[in-house]
Amino acid sequence: MDHQRLSMSVGEAMFTQRAIRRFRPDPIPTEDIRLILEAAAKAPNGGNRQIARFLVVTDRALVREFGKLYHEAWWAKRWDERRWTKLEDIPPEDKNYRAAAQLAEEMRDAPCVVLALAVPPGSANSVIPACQNLMLAARALGIGSVPTTLHAKVMDRLYALLGIPKDVSFHFSIPLGYPRGSFGGSRRLPTSETTFLNRWGTASPWA
Repeated sequence: MDHQRLSMSVGEAMFTQRAIRRFRPDPIPTEDIRLILEAAAKAPNGGNRQIARFLVVTDRALVREFGKLYHEAWWAKRWDERRWTKLEDIPPEDKNYRAAAQLAEEMRDAPCVVLALAVPPGSANSVIPACQNLMLAARALGIGSVPTTLHAKVMDRLYALLGIPKDVSFHFSIPLGYPRGSFGGSRRLPTSETTFLNRWGTASPWA
């Protein structure tokens, strides 16, 4: 496995990584998918129990079926949160939700979807670091990604569709693809507002 292909500096990867929700249809080479998953496997995990599991979906028919479930799940969550049922319900100025709604429409066309799962005990703390490794490795290869979740109403059908055992825990679905658009910096709150020193509420030294 030629991990030297991940030669982009970690700083460049982290500071140019952003949520990519618009993908070109180009397939991702199998060797790139493998390298991304090898990077995910190297992440720290609780007790080195290595409970994270990844289900890679590239079959077009399965991705389309997953896309239907994702679309249903996305709007189910919007109904729970805001009673939205259609794109017209989303305020025009709410660009983040509108971008996410576009992904809900286009998930069926993603070249690849990776499901991040865990065998018992199934805790997320051993899966989340692997997902970040996965997405940083994808960024280094010019492949976009975004972590997404689903809704309880579709989970039984998802498990049946992909043959996932009932005792395996689902954590994220991560679409992968070459971006329509570009990577770049993301807008985040300044760390002086989100970081405290020694005690909650005490300003950081760089505040």
